[in-house]
Amino acid sequence: MSALPFLSDGEVAQICEPLVMPAAQCRYLSRLGLIVKRKPNGRPLVARGEFERVLVGRQPETVQNSGPGQPNRAALLQLIESRRGKKA
Repeated sequence: MSALPFLSDGEVAQICEPLVMPAAQCRYLSRLGLIVKRKPNGRPLVARGEFERVLVGRQPETVQNSGPGQPNRAALLQLIESRRGKKA
C-alpha cells in the first residue's frame, strides 16, 4: 500500500505532542517552517512531501530564486533571435 499524500491525524499528533488543540498544532507546524492548510474540521493538513522538505532543510520551491527549475533566460533569448533570423 502506498503512503497517503498527506500526513495522517495520528502522525500530526505525534509530531505536535503534547499539543492536542488543532489551532495550536497548526501554529506549531507553521513555526517549524511547514506550509499548513486546514481541513474542514479545523485539523492541520500537511502534505507528506512538504514535511519531508522541511525535514531535510530545503526551502520551498516558490522561495528559491535560482537553480534547477528556473528558466534559462540566455537560451530563450538566443532561440527568439534565431527564429527572427529565419523569418527574414
